[in-house]
Amino acid sequence: MFLDINLMMKKFAFYFCSFLMVLCFACSSDGENNPEETPESPQNPLELFPANFQATGSSANDILSNTNFDRLLIEIAYVEGFRPTTSAISAFTTYIREFSFKQFIELRFTELPSPNDENNEFTIEEISDLEIANRTAYNDENTLAIYIFFADEPNEGDDLDEGLVTLGAVYRNTSMVIFESTIRILSSRFNAVTLSDIEEATLEHEFGHLFGLVNLGTVPVNDHEDPAAENHCVIDPCLMRAELVFQVPGSEVFTNQESKVFSACSLNGLDLVRQMETRAANGIAAVPELDDECQIDLAGNGGRPVGDN
Repeated sequence: MFLDINLMMKKFAFYFCSFLMVLCFACSSDGENNPEETPESPQNPLELFPANFQATGSSANDILSNTNFDRLLIEIAYVEGFRPTTSAISAFTTYIREFSFKQFIELRFTELPSPNDENNEFTIEEISDLEIANRTAYNDENTLAIYIFFADEPNEGDDLDEGLVTLGAVYRNTSMVIFESTIRILSSRFNAVTLSDIEEATLEHEFGHLFGLVNLGTVPVNDHEDPAAENHCVIDPCLMRAELVFQVPGSEVFTNQESKVFSACSLNGLDLVRQMETRAANGIAAVPELDDECQIDLAGNGGRPVGDN
């Protein structure tokens, strides 16, 4: 009888252990297939970092002052073979330090493959999509992030023979595009200005709009906005006075329910480069500077006081 009981207990222990193993396996399998535990798909950057996808000029005070951000991170994304010149980027960062309180500026260079656009030109919608897909720098604690894309194709609708040549465009509060391929074509056709000169002028003009100029987030202290060219200066000479070509109707694209992206400024390359040629021929620095009124406006919106640079 003792042996029978012992045998029964061994069988019971065997079956009980087997039951526990089956139960554990079933629970494990259920957990792996539980949809509630499946990792969620990545969120859209527009939802994750809404502060970087606002209207052009809306971050002017944050860029100019150190109240909310005392560091600047500039992500320079460029198509392979179209990296901007070192001298232009150096002059550009000097320009930012001259008019803002941002003294710590980090540059992050990101090389991208060519999008190989089938139309051999970019629409503002395509530029926006590329930013959303490739941008890595966003506002973080005390660091404000800017995204600049150097493209290997021209702006939609450009026609050199008709005098329509776009060098750059600004389309959000921390986003801009430089049409580097177009800049290189123009630099080869003019003698008195260099590639880096045109890159610098384009960068500084478009960044002037991120500064909020003119009346684009930075309210003018004195009226100097050109009635014939909205958000540009009427005073000659001034970096913000160059004639501009704006996006055609229908170019706007919704990015989310609360905001939409469109080009607030598309810089006409021929007008600007011709102006720079004239300046250089007269022994003046090729790249125009901000006039006094624009400098006063920047100082009034948190930038450096005029003369303190």
